[in-house]
Amino acid sequence: MDISPALISVDDYFKQEETSPIRHEYLGGQLFAMADSSEKHNRIAGNICTYLINHLRGSGCKTFIFDIKVKIQVVQGTADIFYYPDVMVTCDQEDREKFYKTHPCLVVEVLSPSTETIDRREKRLNYQSLPSLQEYVLVSQDQMQVEVYRRQTSGNWEFERLGPNDSLELNSVGLTLTRTEIYDEVFDG
Repeated sequence: MDISPALISVDDYFKQEETSPIRHEYLGGQLFAMADSSEKHNRIAGNICTYLINHLRGSGCKTFIFDIKVKIQVVQGTADIFYYPDVMVTCDQEDREKFYKTHPCLVVEVLSPSTETIDRREKRLNYQSLPSLQEYVLVSQDQMQVEVYRRQTSGNWEFERLGPNDSLELNSVGLTLTRTEIYDEVFDG
């Protein structure tokens, strides 16, 4: 006998998240607990978020960190997905939901050993299905390595791995970050 997990509705998911001591991502009715963040993970996301907030102040774009979800509707009228990106930006004035956004132009994930494979495959493919998304950035917390997936005007995605002397060009928001700015106070000397 096959036993399938009970699926939870989006409404029940939101009710549970309000009181849960841990965050969960939601994939078509199933919940997946989020791993705790390390100090390095937190510092990297905080550095990027701080530069984005300062750069975008007054532009109409909004920067979010950790606790605001992205909603992805895989197929119209079917299963929804809710992820908690480490950092995201939306510039869509209609993106007004209180607990999630649907039109991010930029998503940044700081790679953790327990989530790296999911961030590189599942999340990347699902995020890239959002018409609004222009850049998906993966930042290592174990070494100074940054990777960018960037949507081209053709709709195809280009991959770039930054070299030691490269800066991160965030075309979606018109901001350039050096690796030193991204990794400020993360690695000693």
